[in-house]
Formats: sequence, structure tokens, C-alpha cells
Amino acid sequence: MTRSTAADGRPPQGKVPQQSERMTGSQAVIRALEELGVDTVFGLPGGAILPTYDPLFASTKLRHILVRHEQGAGHAAEGYAAATGRVGVCIATSGPGATNLITALANANMDSTPMVAITGQVAANFIGTDAFQEADIVGATMPVTKHSFLITKPEEIPARIAEAFYIARTGRPGPVLVDITKTSQVGELDFSWPPQRSLPGYKPMVKPHHRQIKAAAAELQAARRPVLLVGGGTIRAGASAKVSALADLTNAAVVTTLMGRGGVPDTHPNHLGMPGMHGSVPAVAALQRADLIVALGARFDDRVTGDLETFAPGARVIHADIDPAEISKNRQADVPIVGDIKDVVTDLLPGIKHLHDRDGAPDLTSWWRQLNALRENYPLGWTATDDGLMAPQEVIAKLGELAGPDAIYCSGVGQHQMWAAQFIRYDNPKTWLNSGGLGTMGYAIPAAMGAKVGMPEKEVWAIDGDGCFQMTNQELATCALNDIPIKIALINNSSLGMVRQWQTLFYDGRYSHTDLETGHETRTIPDFVKLADAYGCVGLRCTRPEDIEDTIRQAQAITDRPVVIDFVVSRDAMVWPMVPAGVSNDEIQYARGLTPQWEEE
Repeated sequence: MTRSTAADGRPPQGKVPQQSERMTGSQAVIRALEELGVDTVFGLPGGAILPTYDPLFASTKLRHILVRHEQGAGHAAEGYAAATGRVGVCIATSGPGATNLITALANANMDSTPMVAITGQVAANFIGTDAFQEADIVGATMPVTKHSFLITKPEEIPARIAEAFYIARTGRPGPVLVDITKTSQVGELDFSWPPQRSLPGYKPMVKPHHRQIKAAAAELQAARRPVLLVGGGTIRAGASAKVSALADLTNAAVVTTLMGRGGVPDTHPNHLGMPGMHGSVPAVAALQRADLIVALGARFDDRVTGDLETFAPGARVIHADIDPAEISKNRQADVPIVGDIKDVVTDLLPGIKHLHDRDGAPDLTSWWRQLNALRENYPLGWTATDDGLMAPQEVIAKLGELAGPDAIYCSGVGQHQMWAAQFIRYDNPKTWLNSGGLGTMGYAIPAAMGAKVGMPEKEVWAIDGDGCFQMTNQELATCALNDIPIKIALINNSSLGMVRQWQTLFYDGRYSHTDLETGHETRTIPDFVKLADAYGCVGLRCTRPEDIEDTIRQAQAITDRPVVIDFVVSRDAMVWPMVPAGVSNDEIQYARGLTPQWEEE
């Protein structure tokens, strides 16, 4: 049987259906994955999915990576998908196995990550009886997936799996769950490929309407303070080069959201940084003072807009997104465009060039004078700590410098996530992986594992906090046993850092239950170096600024196993700039007690 070579889960176009072959439902699951071009599955077996693990054992085309927790399987599938652009796949049993995937599914749903989760379910005749390890996983995941299937007959398996991959990768990408009863797995069917998909009503709109493109070009021609708001949809659409060309042509300012980092290179002369709660001052100010915002695959979430009523009060909005539900959901769009971002920008470029040729390019001299003054007066930076411990920003900046823009960086959630977004240069798409919408602590290590499996030639770093690390560090065993040599920069401030920062700023320093005791003053539980060693990894510790570079280089020289570096840093370091939750972006603080000043022209 010939395997599909499609990298995105599509069966070959025009392929003649094979002569049917009698097999079990479980064999059909594995054969369907092989035909769809899947090469890796992250999973953990159990009773209800055990029939499918039998033919999986015999497959020569699928690599199964046995995780230590199903949540790790889900995040690994996410990391694989985000780094490669292909559909990630995970597999689990019924009941707690399936429910342990929910966090990863919700995370993938928020961040538009293409992923298929296959779960076992109790026998069809036992559904609804509270059978052992029964859970209504389809019902539980409906709100946090793009779609969820329940298969009760073996003959449904080929079509449902093909449909799951199609849904996951088309339109706005996202997670799809396929729950397969045990009776379907052990029953028999006549298997042929490709199956006939049946998805009435599911017709993602890819090509934008020409009238909206024409209107958008006119808006850009008229604007004198334009900003391109580049979101994660730009990366998912593979539109980075086109959007950079749009910035070149229009001379608009560019800001990249947390999920859009790398969508336009940080080295692009028009790039002002990341907007939002912990965005750069020039990026936040540009949006607030823009007369036109062109949102490309961005959804105007609360962390970008701050108080929505005061966000960008003088700006008209062009909002392009492949998901029509996002357009005008938070901010009303003056020019709504539904379509794939790559197609949108491809169609927009000649329209703008025509207007430039006819009327001349807009004069943005005054706008760039203001923005360049903000760049000069309010650069990103940090101050030395008062407790003698290392500044975490210095650690992360040095890591980015040494690993470079071709490495892949995966972060957990919290202060280290914001510092990694701020102080590492991202010049390429799909090199910055993080949990943006859901804010899932514990994402970094399994996501880095998945990214390294999908892109083995890349240097992959997980930048994690001591809080996040302790949620999923068991996957270090998976990495060590499966020769997945990721590297972990553990930013150890012995506390839940972002929560502690808020307690410092808004709760008068009442540090209620945020001390983790992982490396300061009294106890060190756990000792991360010993823990790394116990998991078959290399453990290193760095406590002095003068040792940062040498320690990172030691880690880079080790390529045969995972490496964990315990960077012991100050717990008092804070993420700046900052817009406190719920207030206007005009109230951004450049540093504690310092509000930037800018002048209008």
C-alpha cells in the first residue's frame, strides 16, 4: 500500500481508491494515519485504546513516543504542529486518559494549533452506564475543540479520521477529537482509501472578496499613521514573507502580538515590538495614536487592547481573519475581510501599488518622526538587582544571542514568558512557541519535546519557570529515553513570579502562597540539578552573571541527551513595561513609577 507524502494530512489529490481490504477497526485507525502522512504519535495506552496499540506496535511508518502523562502528549502534539506546520497527533485511553488531554485541547483551540486527538471509549453498549473509565469526552471537549467525533461503528473510522485531519488543518486551524468505542476498534470493516468525506456546511472561506480588498487599499492610501497588527494567524497561514512585503510597500509601522512573534522579523526596520500588557512603549503608543490599524490574523484580545473603550480611539480598522467569528467580535471593523491571510495580502499588494503609481505613496514622515523618538527614548532594558542574584532578563537575552534566531524557543507561562518574548530576537516564523490564549503553565517542556521531534535538526530550548517546570518535568524521562535532546533554561526565582509581581504592585507585598522554596535562603526543594540527573539528563547550575555564557555553551555542546540549566535569579525582578489589567493602554508604565511621555505632531 502506498503511503501519502502530504505533510499536512491530506490524501493525494485524484488518487484512485484502493481495492478494499478486510481488517479490524484498530488496524483501520493505524492505516488511516499512515495514509495521511503522519509520522509521529504521542500517547499513553490504557484499556479502552489497547486494541489500537496492537497494530501500532507493528507499524513501521509511525513512531510512537510514550509520554509520562497524557497532558504531555497533548502539548507535545501542539509543539510538533507549531514547529512544523503539520497536524500533531496524540492518543489516549478513555476516562482519565481522555480528560487529561483537555487542557492541551483547550490550549490548541485558543492558539489555533492543528491537532488530532484519538481516544478510546468504552464499548458502545456500555455508554451511559457509568462503566469503568467511562467519560463523555465528546461532550466535555465540544467547547474547547473545533469538532469532536464519536465513532460507534468500525466502518466509520476511515472517513471520520480523514475528516478530523481536514477540519484540523483547514480554515482556522484547531484541535479535533476522535473518540472511538472499543467495539468499533475490535469490529471489522472493508477498508479502502481515500474515503469519501462528508462535511455538509463546513466550507472555510479562503479567498477574500475583491471589494473589501479594494476598500482596504484605499484606507491604506489615505492613512497617515498606519499600523500593521500582526497576529498568530499570519504564521499559521505561512504569510510572513507577504506581510513583510506589505510593510515594505506601505511603510506602515509593524507590531507583532505574543502569538505573532516572528511573523515579521524583529530586524525589519518598521518593527516596533510587541504590543499589549507587557509590550514595548513604541508598539503600544503606535496603536493608541494610529489612524488606521490593519489587523492580520489577530483577534484584539484583552491583553493587547487593555480597556477596550479607550483602545486606539482615533483608528479606523481593517480586520482580516480566516475566522469570520473573530471579525468585529471585540473591536468593530470598518473594513472586514474574511480569508486566508496569505491570500488577503497577496491580493492587497497590487491594489496598493496601483494607487501609489497613480497618486504617489503617502507621506509618513511625521509619523515616523514620532515613532523613532519613542524608540530612542523608551528602549527595552533592565536594571541590576538589589539582592545580588542574577537578572533573569540578562540570562534570557544572552541565551537568545548565543542560540540565535534559527533556534526554536518554547516557553512556559509567567514572567519568563514575557521576558523571552521581549529579549530574544525572532526573525523567523515558527521559532517562538508558547501558550498565548489559555496561559497554560507546564506547556514548555512537552511542547519543546514535540518541536524537537518534528524539527530534529533545530536547536530547541524550553525557557521555563520553576513553577511551570514542576508541572510537566516528568517528560524529561520521555526525552531521555527517546533520544530527544532538548535544552531547558530554568529561570529559578523560587516563586510564582508573575503572581508575586502582582502581589508586590497591587497587594502591598502580601506574598500569599507564592514562595516555592526552590533555590533561595532556606531550603531547595527540589534540587533541579539532581532531578535532571535522576531523569537521565545533564544538570547544570548557574548563579553568577559572569558564568552565563559559559554555562549556555556547555549545554549547547551536549547533543546526546537533554540538558537542564538551573539559573538562580532574583525573585524581585519585574516585567516592564506594564499596563495594569483593565486600564487604558495610555497608562502604560515604562518602569515602576515611570509613565512615558510622548508628544503629538
